[in-house]
Amino acid sequence: MEQLQLSLTKREMEVIRRELGREPNLVEWGIFEVTWSEHCSYKSSRPVLKVLPTRGERVIIGPGQDAGVVDIGDGLVVVFKIESHNHPSAIDPYNGAATGIGGIIRDVLSMGARPIALLDILRFGPPIKPHSIWLLKNVVKGIADYGNCVGIPTVAGEVEFDESFEKNCLVNVACIGIGKRDRVIPSAAYRPGDLFVLVGGSTGRDGIHGASFASRKLSERSEKDRPAVQIGDPFIKKVLIDATLEALETGYVRGLKDLGGGGLATAISEMTSLGGTGADIDLSKVHLRESGMTPYEIILSESQERMLFIINPKGLDVIKSIFEKYEIPYSIIGKVTSTGRLVARFNGEIVIDLPSKLVANAPVIEREARKPRYIDELRRINPPPEPSDLGDVILKLLASPNIASKEWIYTQYDHEVGIRTVIKPGQGDAAVLRILDKNKAIAVKADANSKHTYLDPFNGAAGSLAEACRNVAAVGAEPLAFTDNANFGSPENPEVFWQFREAFNGLAYMARGLNIPCVGGNVSFYNEDEETGKIVKPSIVVVCVGLINDLNDIRRMALNSPGNYIGIVGYTKRELGGSEYYYWIHNIVGGVPPKANAVEEKKAIDFVLWGIKKGIIVAAHDISNGGLAISSIEMAISGELGFEIFLDKVPSESMRTDELLFSESYARFLIEIPRDKIDIFRSLSQEIGVPASIIGEVTEGRRIIFKHFSKKISLDLDEASDIWHSSLGKSVERN
Repeated sequence: MEQLQLSLTKREMEVIRRELGREPNLVEWGIFEVTWSEHCSYKSSRPVLKVLPTRGERVIIGPGQDAGVVDIGDGLVVVFKIESHNHPSAIDPYNGAATGIGGIIRDVLSMGARPIALLDILRFGPPIKPHSIWLLKNVVKGIADYGNCVGIPTVAGEVEFDESFEKNCLVNVACIGIGKRDRVIPSAAYRPGDLFVLVGGSTGRDGIHGASFASRKLSERSEKDRPAVQIGDPFIKKVLIDATLEALETGYVRGLKDLGGGGLATAISEMTSLGGTGADIDLSKVHLRESGMTPYEIILSESQERMLFIINPKGLDVIKSIFEKYEIPYSIIGKVTSTGRLVARFNGEIVIDLPSKLVANAPVIEREARKPRYIDELRRINPPPEPSDLGDVILKLLASPNIASKEWIYTQYDHEVGIRTVIKPGQGDAAVLRILDKNKAIAVKADANSKHTYLDPFNGAAGSLAEACRNVAAVGAEPLAFTDNANFGSPENPEVFWQFREAFNGLAYMARGLNIPCVGGNVSFYNEDEETGKIVKPSIVVVCVGLINDLNDIRRMALNSPGNYIGIVGYTKRELGGSEYYYWIHNIVGGVPPKANAVEEKKAIDFVLWGIKKGIIVAAHDISNGGLAISSIEMAISGELGFEIFLDKVPSESMRTDELLFSESYARFLIEIPRDKIDIFRSLSQEIGVPASIIGEVTEGRRIIFKHFSKKISLDLDEASDIWHSSLGKSVERN
């Protein structure tokens, strides 16, 4: 087997031979190589992922198909999914990011929904080094060019900069769609006799073994894997979306799947395995871009802009006429059978004959897990001394890449196309998208905290989910469901696998505590550099979707009116480990990070949602990166109004001024309250049992003032605003 350069283990090859009772041929070995790769099979992660709650009264389809589906009433569903395109983007950032967008759009489309919004969650090295800036610029351009051309707005996201992502950038992308509940399409083949129709772009040699490429570490040899990165075409995608949606309306489409990692091999085996059926395919019928392609290349190609339809034969002529109207290429390549086997022919000769369930279900690998030594060592650091000039510290934090405005990035995206976007990037904690012809909207936000998760995987992952839910609640939406993307190093490393296991235990804890189900996700392993040995900080990205049943309940972060009170919800603790303050000001990655508490999170979220409905909250903002100081200033910058805040009024442990300002404790919000609503504010906090206090007021003067007993910090709002708005762009362009 050495001449085939298989990454399958000796045990896996023995299982394959034993189950088949024979030696697979070259094409069959290639199929197992891809479908049993970590990227496609989740053979290391499946036992861990089972801890997540996946059921809920609104869940229509949970994990296991191309995207999750959640009921939002009025016969409508929201469909959403997140995927990573890390390895391709590290090698070819423009095409890697662009095809990541293309693939995630197809995932949502495959469930029968119209894609309406995109999110991008990115990780890079600090934007001062040429390689990091090259990755950043080209990833952003790839996302912008593809999303803008296809006409789907990029409405939200997140960016974090850290040395661990210098070579292994992370590119996670998500798509949100709206569909009709009675038009939801499964990613499965249930009925023998139905036809497989391959639709969209032609099949070429690009992307072959892309899934295998994504299942190993990057090294100096990875540049040779550049052909494994696919090339997208957003113009074909736009037409493909319209043709697909029209075909779905006929009722003749019985199954639909995106051709992503593993190409036809993965799509056919997964659809038939899930449906308990088989397939009889003729590979010589596939429309090709290149002549002379072999069966091996055809079935493993990951060429973009392709979808696999399962069609009721009675409607074939109707479906064909739709594709021909849109001038979309298609091939009728076979039919669903009752054999349970994946059979493929080429020029009349059988080249593949495998059990579908064997192909689609790699044996699970029970990985060793061991707590990393660094965890306890980094928690024991002594707190640094308090700086004498905290005003200067605040300005430096506002200029730091993780806190400064990301408008240099999101202004390259079209975030308004489609006329649905109510809250745009920078205006609120989450994007809000109107449901056309309804007095309702959905809110979407993605969050992750890599440094918190590095120091404490359980609480860091739990906190990432809690933060996403807080951000959705801050704009007035009830959190409904989430999907996650786990980005880690090699699962073969026991310390990495311990991080992974602990993170999902934390995610499950918070999901149960908030009663919010997981409806899908993605696992990306092997995000490490073989040459330097550097492993990315573990990053659990969470995308939360929420529902707003009355457009009047929508809230932004901007301060509204001088004289209004500023309130805080939640309790502040001495939890600065992994904070932006420690990282950017003191060059420390360590300390005691925030501890997640699902009960406290639920109370804080309930308070904000009820307060919005009662009219006592006119602006809300989650407290996260940079702590109270940065969150309050972001509200001031957005509203172009100053404030005066009294830190001694903050419900908290006894602590120093810098700790009060920059603690990143979870379960906290800043809110703006009309003066005549103060009694309702107090009674509601007592009713829910959440710590809440009035800590200041909005002012007309353009000053930012923090007072802590005898200390006073006073900053000019215009100076702070200029630093916050311009710093990231200047850093990128200067370097």
